[in-house]
Amino acid sequence: MNQQWAKWNKELQMQLKKEETFARGMVTLLTLRQSLMEELLRMKAELGADAFCARPFPQAKGYHCKTIAYSIWHIFRIEDIVAHDLIAGDGEVFWQYRDRLAVPIITTGNELAGQALVDFSRALDIETLYDYAQAVKESTDRLLKTLTFRDMSRKFDERDQRRLERLQVVTDDESGNWLIEFWCGKNVRGLIQMPFSRHWIMHIEACIRIENKIRKGVQV
Repeated sequence: MNQQWAKWNKELQMQLKKEETFARGMVTLLTLRQSLMEELLRMKAELGADAFCARPFPQAKGYHCKTIAYSIWHIFRIEDIVAHDLIAGDGEVFWQYRDRLAVPIITTGNELAGQALVDFSRALDIETLYDYAQAVKESTDRLLKTLTFRDMSRKFDERDQRRLERLQVVTDDESGNWLIEFWCGKNVRGLIQMPFSRHWIMHIEACIRIENKIRKGVQV
């Protein structure tokens, strides 16, 4: 893991546990998220469209077996769902971008594999994908700034699970049907780690690994 990202991630988890350091923890969280977003924006500036659809580690077991375009979709669909459908209950950012994104799914994409994953990545317009990602990040940042230390212990229940299931934003097969139970099994502080911080780190570091392989001469 990038040492600075790891440092911030460790600090924010400790800071958010205590009321006297909670405000500092939120600053650390927002700083980490901005640094990670800047890494994605660097990729946008430096990489061609084909690189976002490349899959240079198709047999790998880790997150680097995906594509960069898919990874961005996955990070921000999950964040959008958790921030707006689960925590805030104010409706996803996605619906403002669905027509522009023009993709055949509304899910997190966990169900995609092999050629379907590559085809999905090619169908994504990278400019629109980044517009969506930026809008989700900004909306989540605003939400995070409203949270209090008391909010950190807020839990979710079976009604929240059923509500998310009705929205059909997660595939109902084994590749993704565990996600809703996973989210609803955490309190708000737990969700700040997964998906609002560590989840970003895991997938963006996988994107960097994909990028580095591409730069070494993999055909895209």
